[in-house]
Amino acid sequence: MYQRVGQAAYKADLSNTLLFAKHLRNPENQCKFVHVAGTNGKGSTSHMLASILQEAGYKVGLYTSPHLKDFRERITINGKMIPKKFVTEFVKNNTSFFEENKLSFFEMTVGLALVYFEEEKVDIAVIEVGLGGRLDSTNIIRPELSIITNIGLDHTQFLGDTLEKIAFEKAGIIKNEIPVVIGETTAETKPVFRQIAELKKASIVFSEDAKIKLYDSDLKGNYQKLNQRTVLVSIKELRKQGWKISEEHLKKGLQSVVKNTGLLGRWQQLKNKPLVIADTAHNREGLELTMEQLAEIKCKTLHLVIGMVSDKNLDSVLPLFPKNGVYYFCEPDILRAMDVSLLQQKAAECRLEGAAFTSVKAAYQAALESASSDDVIYIGGSTFVVAEVV
Repeated sequence: MYQRVGQAAYKADLSNTLLFAKHLRNPENQCKFVHVAGTNGKGSTSHMLASILQEAGYKVGLYTSPHLKDFRERITINGKMIPKKFVTEFVKNNTSFFEENKLSFFEMTVGLALVYFEEEKVDIAVIEVGLGGRLDSTNIIRPELSIITNIGLDHTQFLGDTLEKIAFEKAGIIKNEIPVVIGETTAETKPVFRQIAELKKASIVFSEDAKIKLYDSDLKGNYQKLNQRTVLVSIKELRKQGWKISEEHLKKGLQSVVKNTGLLGRWQQLKNKPLVIADTAHNREGLELTMEQLAEIKCKTLHLVIGMVSDKNLDSVLPLFPKNGVYYFCEPDILRAMDVSLLQQKAAECRLEGAAFTSVKAAYQAALESASSDDVIYIGGSTFVVAEVV
């Protein structure tokens, strides 16, 4: 599966997903959806939307990826994970189809989510794109609203090596006559979105242009302000379609995202003395904002527990990390993990100095033992490093 193996497990093709949907009697035709794509922020945006809709009294499905601790985090209704029995029965009933048609892990999971949401008769499901958009398995749905948070140079081996090419892939979720909200744009991406929206006769709203008052939220990362703006503009669009969402629902939903949806690993505070922060930011755009926020915290010594995946472009991300920190380099427990000695060597070239550890647990333990109560420990570099700690 892509989460553990990487590129070899990725399929850029919808034919299997469509075949599987037909086999499952097209559950995607029975539900209402919001579809969320983007390089950064699509997970947080999806969870915020789900929390607000939940506060508004709707039965809300939420499909996201990857998971951090439990596979069932990917598929929830009103914050409750899909029952284990539903998963095992689904696999048992469809194993022969999986094997005959060589379905990928992600294709199977999308089918599972759609069937679960249909059987549980959700009012609406928020569906996060896995990778890209145009050829992602989630792109068989016809949503009430499409959302694209932003575009960055990530997963270039699949989506293209320019912002325009990546924007084209993400814009593949724009459907005929279905409104689309765009979170952030650049000079390269805005024309791509406009062109495709015009082609599809889809109304397009750029949330960066909207004058909006932000609400207090339990998601404390500075980058969440950008995501919240996108969410608030999206809620306006849903209201136009008749969804009943009050100011009070907005307020409560944004204050209770973690409680309502179980979101983990977004500027998550794990301890107080020393202050331990875990964050899943792992590409240039996400790390820039996270490192800016980290620099705002006054502390005696900054300790950083860092690991990466093997296909990460280190030249684009390592220069963002602070040079005055003490580093604990590690390997997450997945096949895709970057060799810790390579990470340590490349980091040293950027004047990031520290020791290498064979596991995330050992690195985190060493940081805890070294840190005083006035210090800060940051855990990140990869979703998988954060997953092993939280």
